[in-house]
Amino acid sequence: MAWTEYNYLFAISLIGAFIDAYGIGANDVANSFATSVSSRSLTFRQAMLAAAICEFAGAVAVGARVTSTIKNGIIDLDEFNGDAAVLFLGFTCVIIGSCTWLTIATRNAMPVSTTHTVVGAIIGVGIALHGHGGSVKWGWNGVGQIFASWGIAPAVAGCLAAITFLITKYLVLRSSSPVKMGLIASPVYFFIVAGVLTTSIIVKGSPSLNLDELPPNVTAGAVVGTAAVVSILSLIFWLPWVYCQVAPEDAVTADSAVPDYYAGHREDDHVPASINNADDVEASNRRQQSEHDEDRESSKDGNDEKLAMDKDRPVTDEPTVEKSKLQMLEAKLSQPDRTTGPDGRPVPPNYRTFDGSWIEPWNLYTTLRYNALPWAWYTVSAGLRTDIHKLQMNGSDKEVARLKAIHKHSAHYDNKAEHLFSFLQVLTACTASFAHGANDVSNAVGPLSVVYSVWSTQLFPSSTEPTPIWILVFGGAAIVIGLGTYGWKLMSVLGNRLTLHSPSRGFSMEFGASITVVLASYLGLPVSTTQSITGATIAVSLCDGGRATNWKGVLWIFFSWVLTLPIAGLISGLTFAVVLNAPRWSV
Repeated sequence: MAWTEYNYLFAISLIGAFIDAYGIGANDVANSFATSVSSRSLTFRQAMLAAAICEFAGAVAVGARVTSTIKNGIIDLDEFNGDAAVLFLGFTCVIIGSCTWLTIATRNAMPVSTTHTVVGAIIGVGIALHGHGGSVKWGWNGVGQIFASWGIAPAVAGCLAAITFLITKYLVLRSSSPVKMGLIASPVYFFIVAGVLTTSIIVKGSPSLNLDELPPNVTAGAVVGTAAVVSILSLIFWLPWVYCQVAPEDAVTADSAVPDYYAGHREDDHVPASINNADDVEASNRRQQSEHDEDRESSKDGNDEKLAMDKDRPVTDEPTVEKSKLQMLEAKLSQPDRTTGPDGRPVPPNYRTFDGSWIEPWNLYTTLRYNALPWAWYTVSAGLRTDIHKLQMNGSDKEVARLKAIHKHSAHYDNKAEHLFSFLQVLTACTASFAHGANDVSNAVGPLSVVYSVWSTQLFPSSTEPTPIWILVFGGAAIVIGLGTYGWKLMSVLGNRLTLHSPSRGFSMEFGASITVVLASYLGLPVSTTQSITGATIAVSLCDGGRATNWKGVLWIFFSWVLTLPIAGLISGLTFAVVLNAPRWSV
């Protein structure tokens, strides 16, 4: 029977849990896919689609069917003295504190750990309940591991990512024939990557299937067997296909399937930051068009004689046709992108102006038709239309110059060899996303599961509570919406903003972070995927020297981590303390 007396608390928890999951999608998931987008292994829309499918499938198909009531054992249920109503209020405040800090952090482009956000909110409630010495477990089995993970996770992930990149660098990228060596080594890479990712799924990403309870010999057989199958499939299907793209001499043409992974990161590729508004862009375009017209007029007289000699040439001459196609393609590519501004964000709608107040009857139609509806569509769709690469390189003249100097100190390797690692990076990113959806969706819906259990039964919960499927769907959908509409915000301060990204670098970063998560799961350490990928990014950048790293951006990320626990704890703790100890009206 529902506890109707506290319907308002359940409603608040439901709204807060949606905002929490939305923030996880916009912050944590966007953080995970920033390397794939920044290296051009995936376009932004492809990353959003892959993340939406993997996160939602992981959350709903194999997401945690049983949620720990007190995450990571930070406080003890006995501290609530069996009072279900107080526990109900406490977890409502946990949701409020978590979603509030995640919203603030995401709005200010602060990459934070959503796991530590929830833990911080629980710590706040525990302190408000019985003081700092009564409820919270500050030792190694509690909060101590959280603080230790700030150094352990980045350090371990960084070492593993650096080892992976250095092996790749000297074995493939700097060899005399990088494409040939890449093709030879690829099946081995697929075998190792598939083995690690399968292990990651077993120990982290399938809590409802209890795969982590399999006997060691069965687990080893499953890992080796899956890795062998993936490697064999890559030999049969992937290797011949990618060989046709990278091996022939004419593989890189105007319409090639091999992207330029270093486009926009050469010295002559950066747009001056002084062109910072639409008028400047338009003026620049007019100036370029004027120069083009002058060049065309000056060459017109010299071309008249040539045109007269060629007037009898058949118009179907193949070289001429091919040249014309290339010229048309170059002209199309050289035109400025009018759908996004210089900062990479889509151009906002042209809102209508009117006289008087918007609420006046004669202005309501204008407000709704030409302002409100275009604003709503822009808010929903602008995220997917953002140019992440342009956004990451946007800033003041001084900031752009600093980013150019950082990228200048990062080596550029064979583009075709880089292409081979883009597939490995996509495989790593999608598998990690699936595991993230299965495991970390509990950060958003875990407290909601406890609130729902108490609200629907009016009973004090046990140490673990079942998670209804509708709550997993609810959380998975909110994660996808947050990623698609606001994920661009976090990607703007990551990726190429920290160091130059390419498929080989991005693959090494994500692979190092995946191995760290596997090791931490076996050792029982609560590491964060956010902190793991950050440490891996810094370590790979150091392989190009310290001047290839944006240390200012790194300090901003670490500053965000430090603020997470205390601020989330303050919000939830103060809310809980004020409501719990407020004067009551006695009847």
